[in-house]
Amino acid sequence: MSFMNLSTVEPFEICSIRPPTENDSLTFRLTRNCGWNRCLFCPVYKYGARFSRRSMEEVKKDVHRARVIYDLLTDYSVRGGVPGRLGYQDAGFLIREVQAVRPEEEQGESDMAAGEEEDQRLRWFSLWFKERPKLEDSIYHVLTWMLGGQETCFLGDSNSLSLSPDFFAEVMAEILAKFPTLRRFTVYGRTSTAARKSPGDLKAFREAGLDRVHFGLESGSDTVLDFMAKGVTAAEQLDGCLKIKDAGISCSVYVMPGLGGGRWSGLHAVETAELLSRAAPDFVRLRSLEIFPKTGLAAAVEHGDFVEATEEQVVREIRVLVEQTEAPCRMVSDSASNLLDVSGRLPEDRDRMLSVIDEFLELSPREKLAFSLESRLRSFYGQYGGLTDDIMTAAAPYLTSGRIDISHGSDEQVASTIRLIRSKLMP
Repeated sequence: MSFMNLSTVEPFEICSIRPPTENDSLTFRLTRNCGWNRCLFCPVYKYGARFSRRSMEEVKKDVHRARVIYDLLTDYSVRGGVPGRLGYQDAGFLIREVQAVRPEEEQGESDMAAGEEEDQRLRWFSLWFKERPKLEDSIYHVLTWMLGGQETCFLGDSNSLSLSPDFFAEVMAEILAKFPTLRRFTVYGRTSTAARKSPGDLKAFREAGLDRVHFGLESGSDTVLDFMAKGVTAAEQLDGCLKIKDAGISCSVYVMPGLGGGRWSGLHAVETAELLSRAAPDFVRLRSLEIFPKTGLAAAVEHGDFVEATEEQVVREIRVLVEQTEAPCRMVSDSASNLLDVSGRLPEDRDRMLSVIDEFLELSPREKLAFSLESRLRSFYGQYGGLTDDIMTAAAPYLTSGRIDISHGSDEQVASTIRLIRSKLMP
């Protein structure tokens, strides 16, 4: 039996939506969901989730609950004779101990019913995104942070810059008091919010301990931003990024190749490169567009108002971004939606990055199909840990002794298999 009263262990709200770099971070929700929630391309927060600001009492209660779980895990590892070496299997045993002394716990709440969704990504998303995580989720979350080094924290949900500096500073003080090993704090933010904040307010965020803001820049084209109902102009995007940097906070932006569709592909790429050159963010993260069912963009496609860019157009957009972004930054391709792994520091790695792109563009149409199929299969395997039966069945005709061979399929047949795989990948 644990030294701790297990009945005092309670779940806390964690951030299901966070940057990939924060997968091992401890997370707390300062707000819930998205206050804008109108972007046509975005499937997040579209299933009844409503924006709300959490009270200081709620946030502090969650910080306390996370600390109780941390102490419980630490205690459990010590009495197990392996201090600091607790694993997920050990945590499973501990979870069962806790559940044995607690009343039957409510399951984590999701805003969508997984069994009702036909799209596999939405079914997976519905299981993953929970408004109210259960105790098991909270324990595994804290354990992941412990195993990941215990130094990073993400404060969500989608726009923590909307909070007052005083509120943020009080939260930070509470978190640091309970978790003194933390060294880096990051948030999501909207560039329009940063643009409206005074320099003094943003410096107060930095003084409170905020290290980095992740912005969903998506595009530098007003035409594209307006069509996608992003709710911000390129000028506001630039202002927001520059203000964050002036406050001494690291600026990380997400750009979405393909967001201009076939119609505005060139415009989207050129004007986004121009914005990146002027904003000079520390990090540029590429997230190629994937169109999700039940989004405004899916409806636009159905009505003929948007035509998806081809894979080659998207690759050429990325080439423009690499070639024409003049500011020093680190460009990262860390999304399963990306066809190519084009990562490096600009301008030092520009030639190498362009060579990766040009090698693909120089392939014949059939070679491009084979490359795409192999790349998408690799992404699927990496994301899900294997190939599902439907993907294996669809890809089997093109797998020969562990190699891709599309000689027995028509262009349309291979392209159909690629579309099937892409339809199941999470960006």
